[in-house]
Amino acid sequence: MILSLFRKRAPSVPVFGVYNAIVAQSRQPRFYADWSVPDTVTGRFDMISLHMALLFRRLRSDRAADKDFSQAVFDLFFKDMDRSLREMGAGDLAVPKKIQKMGNIFFGLLASLNAAMDGKDLAGLEAVLTRNVFDGVTTPTIRAFAEYVFAEDAALAVQSTTSILGGALAFEAAA
Repeated sequence: MILSLFRKRAPSVPVFGVYNAIVAQSRQPRFYADWSVPDTVTGRFDMISLHMALLFRRLRSDRAADKDFSQAVFDLFFKDMDRSLREMGAGDLAVPKKIQKMGNIFFGLLASLNAAMDGKDLAGLEAVLTRNVFDGVTTPTIRAFAEYVFAEDAALAVQSTTSILGGALAFEAAA
């Protein structure tokens, strides 16, 4: 009985549903084939991070339920990253350091993305994507990619918080 106090709770079905929608969207071939996102472990992490950041933008509020849900999705994301690193052969000592680095990358992306998108700054968003997804290399498709991000942000803005917290997250600008 007392041991149950120290166990982390398993993510809820809605949290899994939202996280699975993010992962599915992040795997769209359009990103890799049309927009030259590197089809690597890092590139896929970047795409999941980007879509997670869009969810966090949608759920940012002072409501405890929104914050708790965002935290649960974030926890599931990094639990999944931990599992993936271990499957790729990262050792027990290396995983926490890599996860911390990934967390810093995610929060850096989120802050930069919020600044550019809150200011409706297309050029700023292009710079954020170039720096965070393309490792500083300018691509000819960056404008289309940035427009996609703005379109997804707008699509998520009209989805009800109730449905998102219930596990239904739909990306509108899917390939």
